[in-house]
Amino acid sequence: MEKPRKPIVAISGSAQAKSYTSRALAVVTRQLSRSAFEVVTFEGAELHLDFPGRPETPDAVRLRNAIREAAAVVLATPEYHGGMSALMKLCIETLGFPSALSGKPTALLGVASGRIGAVKSIEQLRTVCSHVGALVVPNAISVANVQRAFDASGRPTDPAIEASLEGLAASLLAFMRDYVCPKYVLEETVRSGQVPEAAPWAVTV
Repeated sequence: MEKPRKPIVAISGSAQAKSYTSRALAVVTRQLSRSAFEVVTFEGAELHLDFPGRPETPDAVRLRNAIREAAAVVLATPEYHGGMSALMKLCIETLGFPSALSGKPTALLGVASGRIGAVKSIEQLRTVCSHVGALVVPNAISVANVQRAFDASGRPTDPAIEASLEGLAASLLAFMRDYVCPKYVLEETVRSGQVPEAAPWAVTV
């Protein structure tokens, strides 16, 4: 099947190379890649961003343009001190105002070293994403005890964790199919009085 023009964009909000956040995100993106969508991943460890109000970096422009053109987004963050990473917040702040996330189906993933997982960081991330107008997928995933959750090759050590991460991909695709695509078609029909062609990302998933 031909890939649609608009990809799904994933962002790892960890500044560490080969982070546990990126390992968890890779399971999600691997599953998404099995659908009709191309997946573009931004690794936090490779991004060079500056604070709002300072001159923009080329990576900031590249990230914002990618999100603006995306069919959907996956945001993954480690939990630091009861909240999302500073890098993930900076990524969101880089997306401008109105935010490039506005109107985008957005799946959330959090990882944490503690046994209760990344509940607090996901809650904070959900609040910020909703505030800027993202369409947050209800089923966020939290991975607890993350240092023991992956083997040396990056594969989940527990089949239940792998199923949960793959389930996040399925939830995002289902959300796009069942909510976003019908809404797009309805709005275009009301505006034009005609049944429009499918959106460029309205494909069988």
